[in-house]
Amino acid sequence: MTQQQVTELLRTIVHPETGTDIVSSGMVERAEASSDKISITLAFPKGRDPFAASIKRQILEQITNRDPSLEGKITVIVKEAAPKKPSPAPEKKNAADQIKRVIAIASGKGGVGKSTVTANLAVALTRLGYKVGVLDADIYGPSQPQMFGVEGYMPPAVKEGEEELMIPAEAYGVEIMSIGFFIAPTDALIWRGPMATNALRQMIHQTRWGALDFLLIDLPPGTGDVHLTILQELKVNGAIIVSTPQQVALADVVRGIQMFRAPKIEIPILGIIENMAWFTPAELPENRYYLFGKGGAQALAAREGITLLGQIPIIQSVMEGSENGQPVASEDSLSSSYYLEAARETAQKSGL
Repeated sequence: MTQQQVTELLRTIVHPETGTDIVSSGMVERAEASSDKISITLAFPKGRDPFAASIKRQILEQITNRDPSLEGKITVIVKEAAPKKPSPAPEKKNAADQIKRVIAIASGKGGVGKSTVTANLAVALTRLGYKVGVLDADIYGPSQPQMFGVEGYMPPAVKEGEEELMIPAEAYGVEIMSIGFFIAPTDALIWRGPMATNALRQMIHQTRWGALDFLLIDLPPGTGDVHLTILQELKVNGAIIVSTPQQVALADVVRGIQMFRAPKIEIPILGIIENMAWFTPAELPENRYYLFGKGGAQALAAREGITLLGQIPIIQSVMEGSENGQPVASEDSLSSSYYLEAARETAQKSGL
Protein backbone atom coordinates (compact mmCIF):
# COMPACT_ATOMS: atom_id res chain seq x y z
CA MET A 1 0.00 0.00 0.00
CA THR A 2 1.14 3.53 -0.69
CA GLN A 3 1.19 6.27 1.95
CA GLN A 4 -1.64 8.06 0.13
CA GLN A 5 -3.77 4.92 0.22
CA VAL A 6 -3.17 4.54 3.94
CA THR A 7 -4.19 8.16 4.52
CA GLU A 8 -7.37 7.75 2.47
CA LEU A 9 -8.24 4.63 4.45
CA LEU A 10 -7.74 6.49 7.75
CA ARG A 11 -10.19 9.15 6.54
CA THR A 12 -12.94 6.54 6.65
CA ILE A 13 -12.47 5.98 10.39
CA VAL A 14 -14.60 8.35 12.48
CA HIS A 15 -14.11 9.11 16.18
CA PRO A 16 -17.52 8.29 17.77
CA GLU A 17 -17.37 11.22 20.21
CA THR A 18 -16.41 13.99 17.78
CA GLY A 19 -18.16 12.63 14.69
CA THR A 20 -15.12 13.64 12.62
CA ASP A 21 -12.66 11.36 10.85
CA ILE A 22 -9.33 10.96 12.62
CA VAL A 23 -7.33 12.62 9.82
CA SER A 24 -9.44 15.81 9.63
CA SER A 25 -9.49 16.13 13.42
CA GLY A 26 -5.67 15.98 13.55
CA MET A 27 -5.43 12.70 15.49
CA VAL A 28 -3.11 11.14 12.92
CA GLU A 29 0.30 12.48 13.87
CA ARG A 30 2.27 10.28 11.45
CA ALA A 31 1.47 7.70 8.75
CA GLU A 32 4.30 6.01 6.85
CA ALA A 33 4.05 3.12 4.37
CA SER A 34 6.55 0.97 2.51
CA SER A 35 6.30 -2.26 0.54
CA ASP A 36 6.59 -4.47 3.61
CA LYS A 37 5.43 -2.45 6.64
CA ILE A 38 3.16 0.40 7.81
CA SER A 39 3.73 2.67 10.81
CA ILE A 40 1.00 4.95 12.19
CA THR A 41 1.08 7.24 15.24
CA LEU A 42 -2.21 8.49 16.72
CA ALA A 43 -2.28 11.39 19.17
CA PHE A 44 -5.54 11.77 21.11
CA PRO A 45 -6.30 15.14 22.76
CA LYS A 46 -7.78 13.40 25.76
CA GLY A 47 -5.63 11.17 27.95
CA ARG A 48 -6.80 7.53 28.04
CA ASP A 49 -9.37 8.11 25.32
CA PRO A 50 -12.01 5.32 25.75
CA PHE A 51 -12.28 4.93 21.96
CA ALA A 52 -8.53 4.62 21.33
CA ALA A 53 -8.48 0.80 21.45
CA SER A 54 -11.46 0.37 19.08
CA ILE A 55 -10.01 2.90 16.59
CA LYS A 56 -6.68 1.07 16.65
CA ARG A 57 -8.49 -2.23 16.02
CA GLN A 58 -10.41 -0.71 13.09
CA ILE A 59 -7.16 0.48 11.50
CA LEU A 60 -5.56 -2.96 11.75
CA GLU A 61 -8.65 -4.72 10.38
CA GLN A 62 -9.19 -2.35 7.46
CA ILE A 63 -5.55 -2.40 6.30
CA THR A 64 -5.28 -6.20 6.49
CA ASN A 65 -8.63 -6.56 4.72
CA ARG A 66 -7.28 -4.37 1.95
CA ASP A 67 -3.89 -6.13 1.81
CA PRO A 68 -3.69 -9.43 3.76
CA SER A 69 0.08 -9.63 3.12
CA LEU A 70 0.57 -6.80 5.64
CA GLU A 71 -0.84 -8.76 8.58
CA GLY A 72 1.64 -8.59 11.44
CA LYS A 73 3.56 -5.81 9.75
CA ILE A 74 1.41 -2.88 10.94
CA THR A 75 2.49 -0.77 13.91
CA VAL A 76 -0.10 1.59 15.48
CA ILE A 77 1.21 3.75 18.32
CA VAL A 78 -1.36 5.51 20.52
CA LYS A 79 -0.34 8.49 22.67
CA GLU A 80 -1.78 11.61 24.27
CA ALA A 81 -1.34 14.79 22.24
CA ALA A 82 0.77 17.57 23.72
CA PRO A 83 -1.46 20.24 25.28
CA LYS A 84 -2.02 23.25 23.11
CA LYS A 85 -0.28 26.40 24.24
CA PRO A 86 -2.83 29.00 25.29
CA SER A 87 -2.95 32.08 23.13
CA PRO A 88 -1.14 34.94 24.81
CA ALA A 89 -3.60 37.31 26.45
CA PRO A 90 -3.81 40.65 24.72
CA GLU A 91 -1.56 43.14 26.43
CA LYS A 92 -3.65 45.36 28.65
CA LYS A 93 -3.21 49.04 28.08
CA ASN A 94 -1.93 50.94 31.05
CA ALA A 95 -3.30 54.34 31.88
CA ALA A 96 0.24 55.61 32.27
CA ASP A 97 1.47 54.41 28.88
CA GLN A 98 1.35 57.92 27.40
CA ILE A 99 2.12 59.80 30.62
CA LYS A 100 5.75 60.80 31.08
CA ARG A 101 5.63 61.69 34.77
CA VAL A 102 3.09 60.74 37.46
CA ILE A 103 3.49 62.99 40.50
CA ALA A 104 1.65 62.37 43.78
CA ILE A 105 0.77 65.51 45.74
CA ALA A 106 0.42 64.58 49.42
CA SER A 107 0.04 66.18 52.83
CA GLY A 108 0.45 64.75 56.28
CA LYS A 109 -2.74 66.41 57.50
CA GLY A 110 -5.76 68.24 56.14
CA GLY A 111 -6.21 71.99 55.92
CA VAL A 112 -2.77 72.84 54.54
CA GLY A 113 -4.01 73.84 51.07
CA LYS A 114 -2.87 70.72 49.21
CA SER A 115 -5.69 70.80 46.64
CA THR A 116 -5.18 74.52 45.99
CA VAL A 117 -1.47 73.93 45.46
CA THR A 118 -2.21 70.98 43.12
CA ALA A 119 -4.58 73.00 40.93
CA ASN A 120 -2.29 76.02 40.69
CA LEU A 121 0.82 73.90 40.14
CA ALA A 122 -0.98 72.14 37.26
CA VAL A 123 -1.92 75.47 35.65
CA ALA A 124 1.59 76.83 36.16
CA LEU A 125 3.12 73.76 34.48
CA THR A 126 0.70 74.24 31.58
CA ARG A 127 1.82 77.85 31.24
CA LEU A 128 5.40 76.59 31.02
CA GLY A 129 4.40 74.56 27.97
CA TYR A 130 3.72 71.14 29.49
CA LYS A 131 0.64 68.98 28.88
CA VAL A 132 -0.88 68.32 32.31
CA GLY A 133 -3.68 66.29 33.88
CA VAL A 134 -5.04 66.21 37.43
CA LEU A 135 -6.52 63.10 39.05
CA ASP A 136 -8.58 64.11 42.08
CA ALA A 137 -7.91 61.08 44.29
CA ASP A 138 -9.13 62.87 47.42
CA ILE A 139 -12.31 60.82 47.09
CA TYR A 140 -13.68 61.74 50.52
CA GLY A 141 -13.49 65.47 49.78
CA PRO A 142 -13.09 66.06 46.05
CA SER A 143 -12.46 69.76 45.43
CA GLN A 144 -10.79 69.96 42.00
CA PRO A 145 -14.12 70.49 40.12
CA GLN A 146 -14.65 73.69 42.13
CA MET A 147 -11.00 74.72 41.84
CA PHE A 148 -11.23 74.61 38.03
CA GLY A 149 -14.83 75.82 37.70
CA VAL A 150 -16.05 72.56 36.11
CA GLU A 151 -18.68 71.58 38.67
CA GLY A 152 -21.60 69.83 37.03
CA TYR A 153 -19.45 68.25 34.31
CA MET A 154 -20.58 64.72 33.41
CA PRO A 155 -17.77 62.77 31.69
CA PRO A 156 -19.03 61.28 28.40
CA ALA A 157 -17.87 57.79 27.48
CA VAL A 158 -16.32 56.79 24.16
CA LYS A 159 -15.64 53.33 22.78
CA GLU A 160 -12.01 52.54 21.99
CA GLY A 161 -11.58 48.95 20.85
CA GLU A 162 -13.17 46.77 23.52
CA GLU A 163 -12.97 49.46 26.21
CA GLU A 164 -15.22 52.33 27.21
CA LEU A 165 -13.21 55.33 28.31
CA MET A 166 -14.32 58.52 30.05
CA ILE A 167 -13.38 61.92 28.66
CA PRO A 168 -11.88 64.16 31.37
CA ALA A 169 -12.96 67.76 31.83
CA GLU A 170 -10.60 70.44 30.56
CA ALA A 171 -9.99 73.91 31.96
CA TYR A 172 -7.04 76.30 31.63
CA GLY A 173 -5.37 73.67 29.43
CA VAL A 174 -5.48 71.04 32.22
CA GLU A 175 -7.35 67.71 31.99
CA ILE A 176 -9.30 66.91 35.17
CA MET A 177 -10.93 63.70 36.44
CA SER A 178 -12.65 63.61 39.82
CA ILE A 179 -15.14 61.48 41.73
CA GLY A 180 -16.88 64.82 42.27
CA PHE A 181 -18.19 64.57 38.69
CA PHE A 182 -20.33 61.57 39.66
CA ILE A 183 -21.92 62.78 42.89
CA ALA A 184 -24.06 65.70 43.97
CA PRO A 185 -22.18 68.33 46.05
CA THR A 186 -24.56 67.65 48.95
CA ASP A 187 -23.95 63.87 48.97
CA ALA A 188 -21.93 62.47 51.85
CA LEU A 189 -19.18 60.10 50.72
CA ILE A 190 -19.32 57.41 53.39
CA TRP A 191 -17.39 54.61 51.70
CA ARG A 192 -15.59 51.58 52.97
CA GLY A 193 -12.00 51.13 51.81
CA PRO A 194 -12.74 48.64 48.97
CA MET A 195 -15.48 50.88 47.56
CA ALA A 196 -13.16 53.86 47.55
CA THR A 197 -10.28 51.99 45.91
CA ASN A 198 -12.55 50.46 43.24
CA ALA A 199 -13.83 53.91 42.29
CA LEU A 200 -10.26 55.14 42.12
CA ARG A 201 -9.18 52.24 39.87
CA GLN A 202 -11.98 53.06 37.45
CA MET A 203 -10.88 56.68 37.23
CA ILE A 204 -7.26 55.65 36.64
CA HIS A 205 -7.83 52.99 34.01
CA GLN A 206 -11.03 54.18 32.32
CA THR A 207 -10.04 57.80 31.70
CA ARG A 208 -8.76 58.75 28.25
CA TRP A 209 -5.81 60.80 29.44
CA GLY A 210 -3.97 60.76 26.14
CA ALA A 211 -0.38 61.99 25.95
CA LEU A 212 0.61 63.95 29.08
CA ASP A 213 3.89 65.32 30.37
CA PHE A 214 2.56 65.33 33.95
CA LEU A 215 -0.32 63.68 35.77
CA LEU A 216 -0.66 65.29 39.20
CA ILE A 217 -2.54 63.17 41.74
CA ASP A 218 -4.31 65.07 44.51
CA LEU A 219 -4.12 62.50 47.34
CA PRO A 220 -6.24 62.52 50.50
CA PRO A 221 -4.48 63.75 53.64
CA GLY A 222 -2.53 61.22 55.68
CA THR A 223 -1.73 57.66 54.63
CA GLY A 224 -4.11 54.78 53.86
CA ASP A 225 -5.78 52.50 51.29
CA VAL A 226 -6.10 55.20 48.63
CA HIS A 227 -2.38 55.93 48.74
CA LEU A 228 -1.48 52.25 48.43
CA THR A 229 -3.93 51.78 45.55
CA ILE A 230 -2.36 54.65 43.62
CA LEU A 231 1.13 53.23 44.14
CA GLN A 232 -0.02 49.78 42.97
CA GLU A 233 -2.03 50.90 39.94
CA LEU A 234 0.30 53.55 38.53
CA LYS A 235 4.02 53.93 38.25
CA VAL A 236 4.46 57.03 40.39
CA ASN A 237 7.65 58.85 39.44
CA GLY A 238 7.81 61.18 42.41
CA ALA A 239 5.98 62.80 45.30
CA ILE A 240 5.55 66.39 46.45
CA ILE A 241 4.54 67.08 50.04
CA VAL A 242 2.59 70.20 50.94
CA SER A 243 2.85 71.60 54.45
CA THR A 244 2.44 74.76 56.46
CA PRO A 245 5.30 76.00 58.70
CA GLN A 246 3.46 74.82 61.85
CA GLN A 247 5.27 72.24 63.93
CA VAL A 248 2.15 70.03 64.17
CA ALA A 249 1.91 69.97 60.38
CA LEU A 250 5.61 69.23 60.01
CA ALA A 251 5.34 66.25 62.36
CA ASP A 252 2.77 64.75 59.98
CA VAL A 253 5.03 65.53 57.01
CA VAL A 254 7.70 63.28 58.51
CA ARG A 255 5.22 60.39 58.54
CA GLY A 256 4.39 61.09 54.89
CA ILE A 257 8.08 61.07 54.00
CA GLN A 258 8.48 57.72 55.75
CA MET A 259 5.58 56.26 53.75
CA PHE A 260 7.12 57.16 50.40
CA ARG A 261 10.54 55.96 51.52
CA ALA A 262 9.24 52.66 52.93
CA PRO A 263 10.63 49.39 51.51
CA LYS A 264 8.66 48.14 48.47
CA ILE A 265 7.34 51.69 47.90
CA GLU A 266 10.49 53.78 47.53
CA ILE A 267 8.96 56.72 45.65
CA PRO A 268 11.44 59.61 45.19
CA ILE A 269 10.34 62.75 47.02
CA LEU A 270 10.81 65.64 44.62
CA GLY A 271 10.43 68.20 47.37
CA ILE A 272 8.26 70.12 49.82
CA ILE A 273 6.06 73.11 49.06
CA GLU A 274 5.54 75.32 52.09
CA ASN A 275 2.05 76.82 51.88
CA MET A 276 0.83 79.77 54.00
CA ALA A 277 4.49 80.63 54.54
CA TRP A 278 3.74 84.26 55.52
CA PHE A 279 1.13 86.97 55.21
CA THR A 280 1.67 90.31 53.50
CA PRO A 281 -1.14 92.88 53.75
CA ALA A 282 -1.97 94.73 50.53
CA GLU A 283 -1.37 98.08 52.18
CA LEU A 284 2.08 97.02 53.46
CA PRO A 285 3.60 95.08 50.53
CA GLU A 286 7.09 95.02 52.04
CA ASN A 287 5.99 93.47 55.32
CA ARG A 288 5.88 89.75 56.04
CA TYR A 289 4.02 88.34 59.02
CA TYR A 290 4.83 84.70 59.82
CA LEU A 291 1.51 83.67 61.33
CA PHE A 292 2.34 79.95 61.52
CA GLY A 293 6.03 80.19 62.29
CA LYS A 294 9.01 80.88 60.08
CA GLY A 295 11.07 78.51 57.95
CA GLY A 296 9.76 75.28 59.48
CA ALA A 297 9.39 73.44 56.17
CA GLN A 298 12.70 74.81 54.94
CA ALA A 299 14.48 73.46 58.03
CA LEU A 300 12.72 70.09 57.68
CA ALA A 301 13.68 69.87 53.99
CA ALA A 302 17.31 70.49 54.85
CA ARG A 303 17.20 67.93 57.66
CA GLU A 304 15.64 65.25 55.42
CA GLY A 305 17.79 66.04 52.39
CA ILE A 306 14.77 67.18 50.37
CA THR A 307 14.44 70.17 48.05
CA LEU A 308 12.21 73.07 49.08
CA LEU A 309 10.34 73.56 45.80
CA GLY A 310 8.63 76.76 46.80
CA GLN A 311 7.08 78.94 49.49
CA ILE A 312 3.54 80.20 48.90
CA PRO A 313 2.34 83.10 51.09
CA ILE A 314 -1.21 83.61 52.32
CA ILE A 315 -2.82 85.57 49.49
CA GLN A 316 -6.48 86.55 49.33
CA SER A 317 -6.57 86.22 45.54
CA VAL A 318 -5.51 82.57 45.83
CA MET A 319 -8.44 81.84 48.11
CA GLU A 320 -10.87 83.76 45.90
CA GLY A 321 -9.59 82.03 42.78
CA SER A 322 -10.11 78.61 44.37
CA GLU A 323 -13.68 79.46 45.32
CA ASN A 324 -14.52 81.00 41.92
CA GLY A 325 -12.94 78.30 39.77
CA GLN A 326 -10.17 80.59 38.50
CA PRO A 327 -6.73 79.36 39.67
CA VAL A 328 -4.55 82.38 40.40
CA ALA A 329 -1.66 80.76 38.51
CA SER A 330 -3.57 81.37 35.26
CA GLU A 331 -2.99 85.14 35.59
CA ASP A 332 0.09 87.31 35.31
CA SER A 333 0.59 88.58 38.84
CA LEU A 334 2.89 88.43 41.83
CA SER A 335 0.64 85.69 43.24
CA SER A 336 1.09 83.46 40.19
CA SER A 337 4.87 83.96 40.20
CA TYR A 338 5.19 81.83 43.36
CA TYR A 339 3.50 78.89 41.61
CA LEU A 340 5.46 79.38 38.39
CA GLU A 341 8.71 79.17 40.36
CA ALA A 342 7.50 75.99 42.12
CA ALA A 343 6.48 74.57 38.70
CA ARG A 344 9.94 75.24 37.25
CA GLU A 345 11.57 73.49 40.22
CA THR A 346 9.16 70.55 39.88
CA ALA A 347 9.88 70.13 36.16
CA GLN A 348 13.61 70.29 36.77
CA LYS A 349 13.48 67.73 39.60
CA SER A 350 11.32 65.49 37.38
CA GLY A 351 13.85 65.56 34.58
CA LEU A 352 11.57 67.31 32.05
